[in-house]
Amino acid sequence: MKNKWKKGFLLLLGINILIIILVSSLILIPSNENRKMDQKKSNKDTVSFYIKSNKNDLNQLINHYLKKEVAGSPIDYEVRLGNEVELYGEIPFFSEKLDMKLAFRPLALENGDLLLKQRSILIGRMHLPVATVLQFIRDNYKLPHGVDIRPNQKLVYVHMSQLKLKSEIKVKVNKFDLQKDNIAFTLLVPVK
Repeated sequence: MKNKWKKGFLLLLGINILIIILVSSLILIPSNENRKMDQKKSNKDTVSFYIKSNKNDLNQLINHYLKKEVAGSPIDYEVRLGNEVELYGEIPFFSEKLDMKLAFRPLALENGDLLLKQRSILIGRMHLPVATVLQFIRDNYKLPHGVDIRPNQKLVYVHMSQLKLKSEIKVKVNKFDLQKDNIAFTLLVPVK
């Protein structure tokens, strides 16, 4: 009888040791799941985020950006988005300041840039020739990097990829429909 208990004890001890070895090996051996995740990593330099906005929020963002970018310019101006893109400012004229209003029709381009076609220019209540005023503004005032005024074509071309944003983030314009308040951008955030 002693032999049966001894054999049973050794069999039970062997099963326990086998279970401990099996469980330990399952815990200590790395899984293939981590390797699969590493293989799925992208080689992209940026990650994109789609952002939908409205005129009020974008007004606040644009004017905050302008205050920082064109500080020290002799023209104090701000942008307002209504049914058009409107730029309001004051131009020093001798000892007076003249009110200025430029109205543009925006167009989102396929490459993500923004085209602003000049609709009208008012200084005080007087309409002025668009090309002449755009030439004057381009030649005499500090504009944000990436804003290209083309007087002969009566437009302002905004190179969105050249605008300096924090952390090297780039912006592409997808939609810019002010009538429907449908404004959408893609933010490209660098990951390398």
